[in-house]
This record gives sequence, structure tokens and C-alpha cells, in this order.
Amino acid sequence: MDLMGLKIAVDTIWVLVTAMLVFFMNLGFACVETGFTRSKNSVNILSKNFIVFAVSSIAFWALGWGLMFGNGNPLVGWQGLLGISGLDNSPATGDLYQGAYSSIAWATVPLLAKFFFQLVFAGTAATIVSGAVAERIKYVSFIAFSFILVAVIYPIVGHWIWGGGWLAVSGFWDFAGSTVVHSVGGWAALAGIFVLGPRFGKFKKDGSANAIPGHNLGLATIGAFVLWLGWFGFNPGSTMAADVNAISRIVITTNLAAAAGILSSTLISWLVLGKPDLGMTINGCLAGLVAVTAPCAYISPLSAIIIGTIAGIMVVLAVIAFDRLKIDDPVGALSVHLVNGIFGTLAVGLFAEDVFMPNTTGNGLLFGGGFKLLSAQLTGVIAVAIFVFLISLLAWSAIKAIMGLRVSLEEEIRGLDIGEHGNSAYPDFLARKTIYYSVELEGERVG
Repeated sequence: MDLMGLKIAVDTIWVLVTAMLVFFMNLGFACVETGFTRSKNSVNILSKNFIVFAVSSIAFWALGWGLMFGNGNPLVGWQGLLGISGLDNSPATGDLYQGAYSSIAWATVPLLAKFFFQLVFAGTAATIVSGAVAERIKYVSFIAFSFILVAVIYPIVGHWIWGGGWLAVSGFWDFAGSTVVHSVGGWAALAGIFVLGPRFGKFKKDGSANAIPGHNLGLATIGAFVLWLGWFGFNPGSTMAADVNAISRIVITTNLAAAAGILSSTLISWLVLGKPDLGMTINGCLAGLVAVTAPCAYISPLSAIIIGTIAGIMVVLAVIAFDRLKIDDPVGALSVHLVNGIFGTLAVGLFAEDVFMPNTTGNGLLFGGGFKLLSAQLTGVIAVAIFVFLISLLAWSAIKAIMGLRVSLEEEIRGLDIGEHGNSAYPDFLARKTIYYSVELEGERVG
């Protein structure tokens, strides 16, 4: 094997291993969302997180990949639709192949390795939606929306930014997906929340919010650690090459932003809520990770700490603000992924330094680059917000009209595990309740 062949082999292994780490994030989301919700909905949350990647795999293979990376126009790809083929691959020499997917020919790993790496990102966007609409959505309706999101909505935005579309040409930068993955998932989730409405009992008649605590913070904490680990594939893997200097720096910026997010969210929750809330700490970690996802390759470690610190503060304030706005998000997905996806995207325009990746972003506003980069980032944020929210709103409304969107009030009160799946994650809990009520009734009879 010559040196070029060896490099391609090493790069391919790197891309596939990091993609597997991102795939493993499905477990993290499943644990966090299940832990942050009530025990009576655990099977439903777990099942949604399990099936969503299967749906995403088929949707992205069949249509999403071509719309995102296929040659086309500035708005959408139209070549290479209807399923990527193994015949497109070039395993001996790496993917120097242009074909229908020239926008991603810059990475020299085989085409199918690129496809798998991009697939796990698409699946992540769909998983974000799951937590925001938890505890009241029909299982089949969530599946239907997930297919639409990954087959059409996500890849069109992806084409604009990563597929050589109009935002890429205009100077918009998003290294690993603060907008492409996290904001897209967040805007889609917000539209779903508007169509669904809040959970029964979440808001009082005066508009104030009732706390509905999750049932297992231990599980949520495990999930947070899994996600933190997965992000070491998410961000450094986006180099799509084993560039030792770049991936080392990106690992550090990613980790520092997470650490700063943990500390600042813990402190601000302590000050605002009176106690260091573990749920806020977990979401602070995730907020820091989301916020650094777009700028991770373009910033210094110090800038990463500043970005993570701001993200941790913002996530706590956003959770409180969404409650006051009567927007019911059981797991804080909007506060983590939408709010900090937007912030992370704008952070590129503020903190980027050309020295780290010359001839890419240039310098941000805080490093003498003026408003040019920040303006391009803001344009992208607004364009994605309008497109994703409106198309998602239309999709959710169509699903509601065709098959219904929300479970019955009786089923919601009883729990979606029994109503939607016919079983329980904690059957011994049900047994204990039955025994308790039976003993209570017997006591009344004896009395």
C-alpha cells in the first residue's frame, strides 16, 4: 500500500469510528429523555428513540442524501436521488469520484463512509424532536414526521450549507452542525409543540407552570455522559480526515465548552432557583456542546470557555422563559438545541480566528474581522428559522389532519406506555399500585 492508500485507510477508519460514536449518541438521547420524563411514559420514549434511527436510515438513503449533496441548484440537490448505490464507491483509491455528489468530493474517504457519517447527523436532528413532544404525541405520528424531517426538511437546509448551496456561497459557516443539526431539530420541535399544545396539568389557570419532574435523574446523568462522549465524534469527526492537529484542537475546544457550560449552568441555577439543580447542570453540559459545534474548528480554547459559559447561563434562563411563555418542553430540548444552536452559529461570527483554519471563515467581529462574517451567520439563522419552522408547521398540521397527532386525555393521564405499547418499563410499580389500592379498599370495607 502506498502512502496515499495508507492515508485514505486511516482517514476512513477515523470517519467510521467517529460516526459510530455519533450513532452511540442515540443511547444518550434515549437515557436523557427517559430520565427527564415520567415513568409511565418510559417505554414510549425509549421506543421512539430506538425507531427514529431506523426511520432516518431509510429516509436519508432513499431521498435525503441526494437532496442534500446531489448536484443541483443553490436551493436543492436533484441528482443522485432515490438511493445511494455501492457502485458509486471507490474503495481502492478513496472517493475522488465527482459524479452526482461533487459537493462532498473534497473528502477523499470512500463515498459510502461519507454517507454513513452524514446519516448519523441526520438521525440526531430527528432525535432532538422526540424529547420536545414527549408524553402526549401519538407514536405513529412521530414516526411520520421523523421521515418527513430526514427525507426532506433537514437535507434541504443541509444542501444550503454543506451541499454547496446559497448559504455556503454567501460565506456562512457551520463546522459540525449548530444550525444544520441542532437548530433544524429545534425549529421542527417548536412547530410540533405549537400544534400539540402543552401536557395536561403543566400550566395552572393563572398561566404559571407546574413542575413535572422526571422520574430517573440517574438515567439522565448516564445519558449526558454518553452524549458528552459522542460529541468527541460529532465535532472532530467533521474533519472527515485524521488531521492530527485539527482533531486535537477540536477535542479540546469541545470539552472546554462542555465543562464551562456545566459550571455556569450550575452556578446560575443555584443563584436563580436557590439550589444547584442537576437537571440544569446536565442541560448546561449539552448547551455548551451545542454552542461550540459550529465554531469548534475556528476558535481558541479560551474562546471555547467563553462560549460554553454563555451557553450554560442561557440554557437556564431559556428553560424559565419557555415556561413563562407556556411552551411545554419536557426535557429542555428547545433551550439546549434551538437557543444554543442559534448562539453557536452566531459565535462563529464573533470568535472565529483565521489562524486556525486559514482561508475559511476569516476573523470574527471580536478579532478584527468586522461585521461581514457575523452578518452572514445571522442571515443563515433567519433563513433556516423561517424555512424549517413554516415547513414543519405545515407537516405537523397535515399529520394532525390525516392521522391525528395527540393521544386521548385518558391515555395521557394513564401513560403512553400502556396506551401506545401495551406494556410498562416498570411492571412492578403497577403491581405495587394494584396491591396498595386493593388493601386500601379492603380497609374501607372492614371499617
